[in-house]
Amino acid sequence: MTQIVKRAESLGAQVARVLRQRIVRGDLAPGTRITEEALAEEFDVSRGPIRDALTQLSFENLVEVQRPRGVYITGLTKDDVDQLYSLRGALEQLALSRAMRVDDPARWAPMAAAVGRMSAAADAGDHAAFVTADLDFHSQIYALADHPRLEGAWSQYLPTFAALLEVTINHDEDLHESSGDHFTLMDVMRTGTSEEASAVLAAHLDGARDRMLSEIQTRA
Repeated sequence: MTQIVKRAESLGAQVARVLRQRIVRGDLAPGTRITEEALAEEFDVSRGPIRDALTQLSFENLVEVQRPRGVYITGLTKDDVDQLYSLRGALEQLALSRAMRVDDPARWAPMAAAVGRMSAAADAGDHAAFVTADLDFHSQIYALADHPRLEGAWSQYLPTFAALLEVTINHDEDLHESSGDHFTLMDVMRTGTSEEASAVLAAHLDGARDRMLSEIQTRA
């Protein structure tokens, strides 16, 4: 079936997003061979955007490009998940420690708005809206850190974590607990100590990692 892409957006990024979701969900199993020709036909685009998408996915270690033989799905192993979340933990703990220096209430408003959207999405049972708000919340930690290189590192891996969250969040029928966790994290960042906030963030990320590891174990 031909995939429809939005011409106003980066075609390569759209193709990468769809393929990333398939890989993280396990729809494309490790070792599966895909070709530029087949992907170009499926997405109804030229090979340029396909190459852009595969280059990005290769950077994320989700595919291995073996020209001229083709492209092979690498997939996610338990070790991959551990590495991703240990990296995110290191980045986000640094961002959190810097963000907590910010006193201006106006700068915290976007994070509070993201928490509000998560709460509304939980009430509505809207998983897609919850994912968007969840990622916005964590992106605000990096924005508050006032460290462009740190925020850039997060942006590089954000698409991967978006795909991971889209998988794990669908295991939660009730999203209110997760929404409450984010409110707690924001609150402790505003009113608690750096040690308390660090512990809350670590527990939050450990839970996300464990849910993804459980998903991979179930597939096995």
